Amino acid sequence: MTINTEQLFQADRFIHEKYVKGGLLPGFAWSVIVDGDVVHTHHDRYDEDAIFRIYSMSKPITSIAMLMLLERGQVRLADPVHKWIPAFEHLDVFAGGSSLAMRTEPAQRAMNIQDLFTHTSGLTYGWMFNHPVDHAYRKRGIGSRTKPLAEMCELLAEVPLLFSPGTAWNYSLATDVLGHLVELISGVSLDEFFRTEIFEPLGMPDTAFHVDDARASRLVPNTAIPSKSPFGVPPNAPSFGSGELVIIDDNRETGEFRSPPAMLSGGGGLTSTLADYTRFLQMLVNQGELNGHRLIGSRTLQFAGLNHLPGGAALSDIGVPISDPADQVGMGFGLGFSVVLEPAQQRIPQSTGTLAWGGAASTLFWWDPVERLAVVGMTQVMPSWANDLGDELRQMVYAAL
Repeated sequence: MTINTEQLFQADRFIHEKYVKGGLLPGFAWSVIVDGDVVHTHHDRYDEDAIFRIYSMSKPITSIAMLMLLERGQVRLADPVHKWIPAFEHLDVFAGGSSLAMRTEPAQRAMNIQDLFTHTSGLTYGWMFNHPVDHAYRKRGIGSRTKPLAEMCELLAEVPLLFSPGTAWNYSLATDVLGHLVELISGVSLDEFFRTEIFEPLGMPDTAFHVDDARASRLVPNTAIPSKSPFGVPPNAPSFGSGELVIIDDNRETGEFRSPPAMLSGGGGLTSTLADYTRFLQMLVNQGELNGHRLIGSRTLQFAGLNHLPGGAALSDIGVPISDPADQVGMGFGLGFSVVLEPAQQRIPQSTGTLAWGGAASTLFWWDPVERLAVVGMTQVMPSWANDLGDELRQMVYAAL
């Protein structure tokens, strides 16, 4: 496939004028991959080796790790979670009441591995502020980097589910539970599994759960739009530039990602660089292989890219919206990725079967297996839904094909 690189340079200029110069983003770095080769890379106000907090773009990496164990016959999608975490055997579901007095009923069936992949487990996030169960998460500190994965999973089992597994979709800590299962099934810690099984084979030296002293100067500031962020903004956070952005984290020793966390969050705990995550996407575009290192089989990746939601439903049919409900129309969910079901309903040029996800600080990627195309973008602004760059970038890239 050929691509018009001048169109991509136009995208660079558009992003700079509207977003970077316009004060909506502190900077932007991105890469375009076609047929496994990097055909375009641009860094706007970020150094080439800048390190970013990728938050939920950790999820596809954790999902690939579990798929690798599935290929080895060590786990099945139908396996119940309580096979490895006994506390999950008898789970209750919220049936009414408030955060102070919740009525519950037994789950209709056991939570299984597929539920964790697809966020149909009934789990949630404390930062959502949508439900009494969210409040219970916040009260118990569930999801905090200060609690080890095993402890977090025990706490999760004490709180009612939002719904019985397999009956609805809700974005959640499910991938963190999946990461703990990677540890229990493989017999090694999640960071060790990632390092030896994924990062070293792919050549991703700067992807980790924290940024050590030797690399600290490369960790860029994280910013937020206070009026839009549900994640909390420190009081008296310093301004970044002349716009609304404020700095909420930096590279000082006391920073959130500067020391090893107690909780190795496969759902949102990794830091990475544009170059590292580009190599992860090159592996996906190459159907599981990069430079002679095969991580996963092509048929397994194809299977993971199917819509695994119950009954083939779309997110708009059974999902609780994260932000704009329109984003879930024509969208399904696979084993660790969103899946485009109807491009016309998504209102953005792309192929059916395009897989994607992003991070809370506006990092993003998508992978189009039909066009053998992938794009990854890095910046640091919370929340991710505060701008339209993801949609606009797709429009500009597909115009270049």
